[in-house]
Amino acid sequence: MHTRKIPSTGGLLPVVGVGTWRTFDVGARPQDRAPLAEVLHILFDSGGSVIDSSPMYGAAEAVVGDLLAAAGTRDKAFIATKVWTSGDNGIGQLRNSMRLLKTDRIDLMQIHNLLDWREHLPVLRAWKAEGRFRYLGITHYTPSAHDELEAVMRAEKWDFVQMNYALDDRAAERRLLPLAAERGIAVIVNQPFGGGGLLRKLLPRKLPGWAGEIGCTSWAQILLKFVLANKAVTCVIPGTGKPDHMKDNVRAGFGQYPDAAMLKKMAAAMEA
Repeated sequence: MHTRKIPSTGGLLPVVGVGTWRTFDVGARPQDRAPLAEVLHILFDSGGSVIDSSPMYGAAEAVVGDLLAAAGTRDKAFIATKVWTSGDNGIGQLRNSMRLLKTDRIDLMQIHNLLDWREHLPVLRAWKAEGRFRYLGITHYTPSAHDELEAVMRAEKWDFVQMNYALDDRAAERRLLPLAAERGIAVIVNQPFGGGGLLRKLLPRKLPGWAGEIGCTSWAQILLKFVLANKAVTCVIPGTGKPDHMKDNVRAGFGQYPDAAMLKKMAAAMEA
């Protein structure tokens, strides 16, 4: 799988990861967790590493921690999670995330949806200095928050920013992605399938002939390669709990990406 540089350190990150919202919020039954274990196996076997979670995602952190511990694959994972609470509650939540994920070092700690970010940032910086976090970031998932997200990106130094970006949701192209490149902030993209609605719209359609020119064999790969065509994007995290979907998604991390002419074809396909 292709990798891209994390600007703040020069470290390399595989370009396709997995999100855990809803998909990893399951109980302890083996039949519920077995497909998720296979999803992670496929991710790692393909050269991927990024697993994105949050306390907001129900049991997802605990499930990820259990699966990595059972498989002995913590060293293969780039664990990204978030703090999602107000004030002093953040410290307890950070400790709980580390307990659930069964690790004493989280690769990327993000402030979820900018919630109380000024309060959390000094604590996160202190914990990073102590080696408990490798990287710090901020996140949001709606275009309506882009003005605030831009202001926070300008106000402080961040290793990562996570934002929404998709073929039918291109607002990030105007200011946020150029700003991330300018300020040396790695970008993780959420909702690359337009929250799922865009992919559902395209799935019944026949794959266009030009898909093969960039090595795509599915609409999911086309949508992911659209996101990765932007050089400011470091990694994309489509959420899934289905092994077949994970096998499909990781293929977007290989081969070539669309040029300007191909991007126009993609936009036309969406509007058809």
